[in-house]
Amino acid sequence: METSSVRVLAVDDYEPFRRFICSTLRRRPELQIVGETSDGLEAVQKAEELQPDLVVLDIGLPSLNGIEAARRIRKLSPESKILFTSQESSADVVQEALALGALGYVVKAHAGSDLLPAVGAVLEGRQFVSSGPRSEARPSLALEKAAFTRSHEVEFYSDDAAFVVGFTRFIEAALAAGKGVIVVATESHHKSLLQRLQEHGVDTIAAIEQGRYVSLDVAETLAIFMVSDLPDPVRFFGVAGDLFTTAARATLGGRVAICGECGSILWAQGKADAAVQMEQLCNQLAKRYDMDILCGFSHV
Repeated sequence: METSSVRVLAVDDYEPFRRFICSTLRRRPELQIVGETSDGLEAVQKAEELQPDLVVLDIGLPSLNGIEAARRIRKLSPESKILFTSQESSADVVQEALALGALGYVVKAHAGSDLLPAVGAVLEGRQFVSSGPRSEARPSLALEKAAFTRSHEVEFYSDDAAFVVGFTRFIEAALAAGKGVIVVATESHHKSLLQRLQEHGVDTIAAIEQGRYVSLDVAETLAIFMVSDLPDPVRFFGVAGDLFTTAARATLGGRVAICGECGSILWAQGKADAAVQMEQLCNQLAKRYDMDILCGFSHV
């Protein structure tokens, strides 16, 4: 397939996640978003009309679920490659999805790291199945990687409870690795995180006193570097640099991990462009400093 023009149809009923898909795909100049929809029946109609090279297709759709939509798309647009996205990670669902002829299956919780590699594989005719959501017993490889190497992960959680579970694991892994941790969250999430960490035997009081655990209010933090409803890069890196320096001093190796929900709050406020720019700035931040970053998006 010519890499200069790959026409993509994006289908997801959750508008912020659909915007995330489109903004992520636009990082590759050869990928052209030719259509978007939130409805299964409309996805079938658009696929027949547009004959896209790739359909990024959610499974949980209104009117017609993604599995049935894919069956119809395969008949009406047989050359279209299909990449499924879903909250669901059970083997039965994945098997059914791939049995339709789809080559890719991305679990939404790992879309931040898996989406572009999945697209690349599918367009080359190779199969890609991302790892499932993090289980209580065994963290995902993405988390294990985040605990030891410089990285920027974007994770989508089905609800607040899953959000807290994901952030707790990230924080625990970072503290266990001797890192300083910066948490940028709402007041309710801060309380839930501290409670869960204490239940897991983490001495949060000592970590706070040592300066290895820093809590920041997400609204107050955003107010520092947002200008005209967009993050100002100079202010952003100024704030981030100061935080990194402070947290690094409290650790032996000067290593720092940060988890936050700035992007999630901006999405909720309808500031999609600002949220996308925030993730781009975090990509640069992870490269500039020896810092691991987890950006969490909580949605239903």
